Amino acid sequence: MDRFSKKVELVANIAIILVAISLVVVLVKRFVFTPRNENTVQSNVGAKLSQPDIDWSKSNKNVVLMLSNTCHFCTESAPFYKRLVQEQTQRGTFRLTAVLPQPVSDGQKYLNGLGVEINEIRQLSPGGIRISGTPTILLVNSAGVVTEEWLGKLPPEKENEVLSRLQ
Repeated sequence: MDRFSKKVELVANIAIILVAISLVVVLVKRFVFTPRNENTVQSNVGAKLSQPDIDWSKSNKNVVLMLSNTCHFCTESAPFYKRLVQEQTQRGTFRLTAVLPQPVSDGQKYLNGLGVEINEIRQLSPGGIRISGTPTILLVNSAGVVTEEWLGKLPPEKENEVLSRLQ
């Protein structure tokens, strides 16, 4: 009987280990290696924006930076935003607007602290523009329709993509 109980205990231990390994594999696949499902993030591309204090018709290309002064990715992206300001100043082919959930004065202080000199800063109107997170960059046409959207802190190749779309 002693030998039988040792075999049962061994089989039970192996089964527990296999279940634990299977659980780890499933969790890793689900949460680490599964790409972000595009259905979970609603895209604004094709949507007509209703931000009442922005007149989209002033430019054929409106770049909207959706930022927050509490977003560390926004802060880390400041060098790219400086490049956008420089590009706008040199070429003048697009209009640049920063939209934040914080009051305009707080947004101005935040951007000035980053060295990003954007003249047009707006506070996000309730229901005006829906975004899934910050930073988000929207390219909006003169009718207020989003033509392109970039989410999060952009890698260099995506930053170059944004700049090429603005020429």
